[in-house]
Order: sequence, then structure tokens, then C-alpha cells
Amino acid sequence: MEFLASLFVGKPQNILAVAAVFFLIYVTLRVSWPGAGGGHRSLLIASFAWGLYAIWELLVLAITPEANIRADLLVLWPVLGVISAWAVYKILDK
Repeated sequence: MEFLASLFVGKPQNILAVAAVFFLIYVTLRVSWPGAGGGHRSLLIASFAWGLYAIWELLVLAITPEANIRADLLVLWPVLGVISAWAVYKILDK
């Protein structure tokens, strides 16, 4: 868990990079595999969720930069984990 905290807490650029990876995979699969339909949307949803998390992290840094106890992450990280795992599953399931 400390590894995730060092990667994402206070670093919206890293979070945005994850969103960009999901989006790039979405675009790549959409172009190369256009008939798959709904499986691609899961990547777009994951990209959007990670993008929202990047905005949230930026707001936390701007409003409360001294925050060292982040109870919001108890909700955000499991939700992001489930959405990300679901997106990967939907693509591999095809």
C-alpha cells in the first residue's frame, strides 16, 4: 500500500498518466478492432474515472496541501481498482 501511496498521493501527473494509458489502449483497440462494441467502452470509463481522480488529487493539493490523513482514499482506491480490473477483464474476455 505504501508503494501505491508513493506513486499516486500528491502526484496528479502520475494519475493522469494512468488515465492516458487507458485512453490510448481504448483508441488503439477502437481503430484496430472496430466491431467489438461494448468492450471498448470499459476502457473509456476507466480512463474517465482515473481522470476524475487526477482532478480530485489536484483539488486536494490546492485546497489542503498539508493533509496527511487521507480517508478519501479508502473509498477512491477500491473503486478505481474495481473499475480498472473490470475494464481489463472486458477486453481480455473478448
